[in-house]
Amino acid sequence: MSQSDSVRIVLASRPEGRPSPQNFRAEHAAIPAIAEGQVLLKVRYLSLDPYMRGRMSAAKSYAAPTEIGQVMEGGTVAEVLESRDPAFRRGDLVLSYSGWQSHAVANGSQLRKLDPKSAPVTTALGVLGMPGFTAYAGLLTIGQPKPGETVVVAAASGPVGSAVGQIARIKGARAVGIAGGPEKCAFVRETFGFDAVIDHRDPDMAGKLAAACPDGIDVYFENVGGHVWDAVFPLLNTFARIPVCGLVAQYNATGDFPGPDRLPVLMRQVLSKSLTIRGFIQREFIAQAPVFREEMARWIGEGAVKYKEDIVEGLENAPEAFIGLLEGRNFGKMIVKL
Repeated sequence: MSQSDSVRIVLASRPEGRPSPQNFRAEHAAIPAIAEGQVLLKVRYLSLDPYMRGRMSAAKSYAAPTEIGQVMEGGTVAEVLESRDPAFRRGDLVLSYSGWQSHAVANGSQLRKLDPKSAPVTTALGVLGMPGFTAYAGLLTIGQPKPGETVVVAAASGPVGSAVGQIARIKGARAVGIAGGPEKCAFVRETFGFDAVIDHRDPDMAGKLAAACPDGIDVYFENVGGHVWDAVFPLLNTFARIPVCGLVAQYNATGDFPGPDRLPVLMRQVLSKSLTIRGFIQREFIAQAPVFREEMARWIGEGAVKYKEDIVEGLENAPEAFIGLLEGRNFGKMIVKL
């Protein structure tokens, strides 16, 4: 790539089930000129997140799908190369939503300046960014954990799940995590400080979860669905709250789901146990973002919240890294370094 070229990864075709490298295509283009009020950016870090799988589908959802031939979307940390907005100057580092590309043009109003002296800039894509805010807003607004209650979270080694458990403990609740494999489970228990961790690959996962939650489950932060939900469901207490953040186990599914219709059983328990099940998108709570950034920065500084990042080098490796993310091969917040 010459200095006058940018590279971008676009959606080449819509996946059927599990995405494949053939669903993505790399393209080269000239670096665009900027107009008054705009900024030219060089992307330094790209965030990869499960929600991107939904954007690859044409199915109706809470956001418009990525069109064929369009750049894959995503949060980024970028460096200002050129600015025609007085609020930004060359060399500034900003949070942007430039997507899977090396260069982008943005209006200054769409950017948030980052201070690399206050925190590593990659945290703006993770614990101090959208995933951390998702955990904070979903848990505290919907889950509302109380001292002594039991909070269970799936995908506990990931950027959302790890923050959920640590915030729950700050609020005086017990944190029980569910993760995949001995290494991740040990990290969740020893580094993130969860009270208990269950390996979802364990043949007796349901039994061990029940043993770890002798008083039942008061808050279940749903990231996964599938057999994890099946193990959690019988343990839900009366008045349990279930923030539904994601359903990664179902993102690659096609057609109707197999098996008997279990909706009547679910609805009967919703009624008899007075359950609150609330799906959410983090932007619904965006008014809380300034308080979140202040509190989360303080918790990190105090050592009450820790985080882990999984950084892959090279934009060309983003598709394979994203496919692995959907299969749980990442360990921590998945970021691509350009």
